[in-house]
Amino acid sequence: MTTQADTPTPAQPDNAPLGPDDFDALDHALDAMREHDEEIPQWEFCEGFMAALVCSRRPIEPSEYWPVLLGDGFVPARHMEFIWRWKRRWREIEVGLDADVQSLDDERTWQPEVLDTRGAIAALPDEERAGMEGEAIPSFAQVWALGFMFAVENWPDDWAPPRDKEAAQMLDEALDAIVTLTEDDKGKPVLSMYAEDGPPSVSQERVDDFGAAIWAVYDLRQLWRSMGPRVETIRKEATPGRNDPCPCGSGKKYKKCHGAG
Repeated sequence: MTTQADTPTPAQPDNAPLGPDDFDALDHALDAMREHDEEIPQWEFCEGFMAALVCSRRPIEPSEYWPVLLGDGFVPARHMEFIWRWKRRWREIEVGLDADVQSLDDERTWQPEVLDTRGAIAALPDEERAGMEGEAIPSFAQVWALGFMFAVENWPDDWAPPRDKEAAQMLDEALDAIVTLTEDDKGKPVLSMYAEDGPPSVSQERVDDFGAAIWAVYDLRQLWRSMGPRVETIRKEATPGRNDPCPCGSGKKYKKCHGAG
C-alpha cells in the first residue's frame, strides 16, 4: 500500500513559491483526510489559519497547532508532501509580509489564496447551478477570514491587547478589519474575482474590505514583531504583619504560626 509519505517529494526548491499545481495538491490531500474526518477544513481556511500563526506574537510550534487545525488523528509523518508545501507557503507568507511594500499592486505584496466561490458557481451552466439553489455559499475571502480568526480564538493569551494604548488600538483595528470579512457580502455584485469576464459576484465594498484586511495582517506582523513575546510577571505575595491572621488558614496569628522564629 502506498501512502503519501512514501511518495517522493517533487524536485523543487524548498523556498519555491507555490503554483496552481501545488494548491491543487493541497486540496487533494485535504480531501483525502476528509474521507476519515469530515471536520477537516478546506485549504482557504488553512490559509487564513496559517497567516494568523505567521503573525502570532509567540512562535507556535507545529505540535501545538496541528491538532487544532487537523485534529488529533493527524500524523505528520504520513503527510510529508502536505507539510512540505505547507512550509513553502509559510515561508512565502513571511517573505511577503516582511517586504517593504507601499501598494497592493507591488509584485512583492503578499496575497492570500482565497476563493470567489459565488463567482465560480455563477459561471456554471444553468442546469448545474439549479441544483445548488438554497445552499449557503460563502462570500469572497470569508472562509479565509474565518480560518484566521479561528487561530486567534484558540490562542487568546497570545492575542491579548498589549498595555500600550496605541498598540492595543492598532491590534483592535486590524482584527476588526479581518472580522469584517467573516461576515456576508451583502453589497451589490459588480465584478467577478473568479474570471475577468465572469458574472458579477463580489461587491466593490468587499474588494475594499479585502484590501484593508491585507494591510491589517501587515500591521499585525509588524506589531507583534516589534513587541516580542509576552513576559510573564511573577507576583510576589506581600508578607503579612506579625499580628495578621496566618495565610495558611490555621486561625492563628502569623507570628505564632508560619512567622514564628
